[in-house]
Amino acid sequence: EVQLVQSGGGLVEAGGSLRLSCAASGFIFDDYAIAWFRQAPGKEREGVSCMSNSDGRAYYVESVKGRFTMSSDNAKNTAHLQMNSLKPEDTAVYYCAAAPLDRIVVVTRYPYEYEYDYWGQGTQVTVSS
Repeated sequence: EVQLVQSGGGLVEAGGSLRLSCAASGFIFDDYAIAWFRQAPGKEREGVSCMSNSDGRAYYVESVKGRFTMSSDNAKNTAHLQMNSLKPEDTAVYYCAAAPLDRIVVVTRYPYEYEYDYWGQGTQVTVSS
């Protein structure tokens, strides 16, 4: 059974940091891309970043570039999203998702929801001003 189990998140003041984790099971981690999406209240879910678990190449949307960093611990089948210099506009429910690399092909571009098969349960990130 494929599972993505998220942890981390919470409440932080503007300028603070949080780290999200996404523990995967049920598929070959190295053959997949992991993406992070977020959905703010009243808004559609949007892509934030994605990374190849094979070679670590990553993409970030402009609004988080330089502040958010993806990483993975392939030995533990876990991906992370380090979020620094958080802003109130980063407040959202964050989701990790996985898709096979042979479908994504190019990870250094915006991730689209329809490309991703497996999803985590979501975790709330709230940034106070």
